Amino acid sequence: MEKQWKGDGAGTFKKEYLGSCGQNVIIEDGVRIFHPENVYIGDNVYIGHDTIIKGYYLHPLTIESNCWIGQRCFIHGAGGVTIKEYAGIGPSVHILASSHIDPDDPNEPTLFSPLHFPSITIEKNCNIGMCSSIIGDVTIGENCKIGANALVNRSIPSNSVAVGVPVKVIKKRVKKDDPS
Repeated sequence: MEKQWKGDGAGTFKKEYLGSCGQNVIIEDGVRIFHPENVYIGDNVYIGHDTIIKGYYLHPLTIESNCWIGQRCFIHGAGGVTIKEYAGIGPSVHILASSHIDPDDPNEPTLFSPLHFPSITIEKNCNIGMCSSIIGDVTIGENCKIGANALVNRSIPSNSVAVGVPVKVIKKRVKKDDPS
């Protein structure tokens, strides 16, 4: 028998349903949060219109203080997602912390294969360009800039600018008065 689908519900929530919710958290109209008990939000966070945040029962999804999440983002926290302080996530960014394990038999539907739960961390003071996708077991180091439409499928070292599909580092960020 094929897998039987079941719904996730409407994703409606109240702030008190969240694992935690800090002060001055703005959650715009149309935002849906699933498994809110595993979603932790710090102080001074903005979450844009029509964003979907899918917490998951296995791992926390954490958005630390002073973050901005743009409109129409999709964040799936199955393997654990941490967005650290001062991160800016552009509109329509997709963050997916789960993937199907490739079946041994190519005729077996991948859709019904078991799931793998990699974690994703976006370190402090990062800027993720609009329409980027972040997948796999990835850490984006502190002070990184990720270009629009990038596919981030590998970790990025701190102080990097990275772009492309798949993403690659194109330069290091240095202080303007740093001679190196």
